[in-house]
Amino acid sequence: MRRRILSIAGVLSLIAASGCGGGDQDGEDGGLQEVTAGVIAIVDVAPIYLGDQQGFFEERGIDLNLEVGSGGAASIPGVVSGDLDFAFGNVVSLIIAREQGLPLQIISNGVATTGEQGADFSAVVVKEDSPIESAADLEGATVSANNLQNIGDTTVRASVRKDGGDPSQVEFVEMGLPDMSAAVEKEEIDAAWVVEPFVSMALEDGHREIASNFADGHPELTVATYFTSEEVIAQDPELVDRLTAALEESLAYAAENPDEVREIMGTYTEMDEDLAGEVRLPAWPEEVNRESVETMAELMHQDGLIDEIPDLNELYR
Repeated sequence: MRRRILSIAGVLSLIAASGCGGGDQDGEDGGLQEVTAGVIAIVDVAPIYLGDQQGFFEERGIDLNLEVGSGGAASIPGVVSGDLDFAFGNVVSLIIAREQGLPLQIISNGVATTGEQGADFSAVVVKEDSPIESAADLEGATVSANNLQNIGDTTVRASVRKDGGDPSQVEFVEMGLPDMSAAVEKEEIDAAWVVEPFVSMALEDGHREIASNFADGHPELTVATYFTSEEVIAQDPELVDRLTAALEESLAYAAENPDEVREIMGTYTEMDEDLAGEVRLPAWPEEVNRESVETMAELMHQDGLIDEIPDLNELYR
């Protein structure tokens, strides 16, 4: 795939264009087209691994290369620069990027909340003997999130607000997900926002769940999507059509085959078989819930993450 290379200052700042690069068609007889996708080694992306294993991309003429990164926000510069053809990222990161003028668009759903309180792949946990009983009790508390001003603290604030508390009185601190359960145990923080497999690990450590923050944000919240640049879409719309079809088939397959999801997670994460069998799986609908994305944008504006809500219609291909 031909791609323009752009220089990036910081995570979300464009500086200048610098020519065109090119992905390859393998062979002169219409072989597979090489495509690089940015992913994260978490439960959420199991469908794309399953889809690749099942041949859904190859059937559409795509040689898929999965490049593991540190997070969705970090993958944004990769897509903008052309180092990645498309990537997985949460909707809050994408809304921020769009508000700052980055030409990114969603091509497929990625992952969604189950909408079930106490049975989602995201949770806020506290120490078993903590006086905190519900989200409203987080007023004045210190809560960890792996990235600040992103989907974690935004949805935790939504939980606090929904429960009648004042979200502005919650103090958020940045911390790596693997460190959070121990920090709760040592009372270095009052509560932690965790996602699977760290939800199951925290509960095994004896901690107690007080809120399902993704479900509180919206009962059908689209948490993350697959996205690409407007330039890729303009240069090769037919390829993007094939990518979208393969991703949607992968999502449907994952939703229908949870045992295969649990099996494949061990191939790209460090989860052992027992933990993979215990984690709460997210939902993988084929369609983005646009109403839930609008809700996230409104919450972000209310919490001061963005100065104004961008035209969300431009966020979709």
